[in-house]
Amino acid sequence: MAMIETRESVGERLKSGALGFLSGGVIGAALGCFVVACILESWRLCVIGVGLFLFNMAAWAVRGRVQEARDVRAPARLALAVIESRRALGSDTADIPVEFELTVAPDERTAYRVKMRQDLNLVDIPDYRPRGVVVVEYRPDDLWDVKLVTEPTAEWARRASVETVDSAPVSAMVESPRGDGAFCLLVLFGLLVGAGIVVLLCRAELADEIGDQSTKTTSSSSSSSSYSETKVTSSVSTGTTVSGTASSDSMLAEGELRRLVGSLVSGMHTGNAATFTIDEHGISMQGVLGAPVDPGAVIDVKTLPLERLPGLVRIAQTKLGIAEPNSWRITFEPVAGSAPGPGSVVIRVTVTGAEGKASLEADTEGRITKRNPR
Repeated sequence: MAMIETRESVGERLKSGALGFLSGGVIGAALGCFVVACILESWRLCVIGVGLFLFNMAAWAVRGRVQEARDVRAPARLALAVIESRRALGSDTADIPVEFELTVAPDERTAYRVKMRQDLNLVDIPDYRPRGVVVVEYRPDDLWDVKLVTEPTAEWARRASVETVDSAPVSAMVESPRGDGAFCLLVLFGLLVGAGIVVLLCRAELADEIGDQSTKTTSSSSSSSSYSETKVTSSVSTGTTVSGTASSDSMLAEGELRRLVGSLVSGMHTGNAATFTIDEHGISMQGVLGAPVDPGAVIDVKTLPLERLPGLVRIAQTKLGIAEPNSWRITFEPVAGSAPGPGSVVIRVTVTGAEGKASLEADTEGRITKRNPR
């Protein structure tokens, strides 16, 4: 049975495993912060993730320095060894890796067997025959760390030529410690635990974000069906009244107002309107078929900044002092004294809440010109 020499005690193994688990947990938490920060667009989480990653790197650097200072290796020593077997491995160069099985006989301890590999020049391989005695260098605290001394001193060369070394039993085989797979498993487990903790702590925000994305998708896909409720009625020859109904959220979606108004204008066969109102319930428009009595009272719907209207509504809902607005309304009023035909228009956005009403006014470019807070 092979004897495995190791300087790492059971306590050291447990300590190393615990540190591996903690390190994996910190790295997992850092990665979790990065992923969640990208989803929630939170720079604070990103900073926390970077901090955890840098902390883990600093901790391992300090531990390495401390371990290096404490781990003082004994100096290498010389000993005689007998070659039990050798096996040359393939190589494309003059130096060939050769695998040896040796019996090492230190002067201060019992002999032991070891397997080692060393590169030798093709010319020198015949000098290392099985059962030949050679000079090796070994370390007392790492017995598996053995190297052939190709140019020994005269004293050691003399000893190798005149002394004999008895073979050690196979049970005295010394091997280097194998890699600890349990350590890797603990690191992986810690990584999963750390990432899971971050996700659990942010589960409410993630659920809200996913819900918001789902709502936007549903609203966008249902905008066509919402508009299908639009009703068109005709009046006398002075004009056409058109009203459309759609959900408040779908109307304020990007590009939706332009599409809805464009459909209404197309159905009316005119781009001018006598009255034009938009609220959370729908769109109301009275189109002009013939020449109006007052040309200055005509609204050219095609020139209105419809893409700016959702932003104006949101400003009115949040910046005018109405804490919880429950309704909004957009009206378009021609500017008095404008030139005949479609002229300048004042856009008025009104919001209503428990505190009362508030409004803002904008020009035909969508620029806010006046605010009327409550």
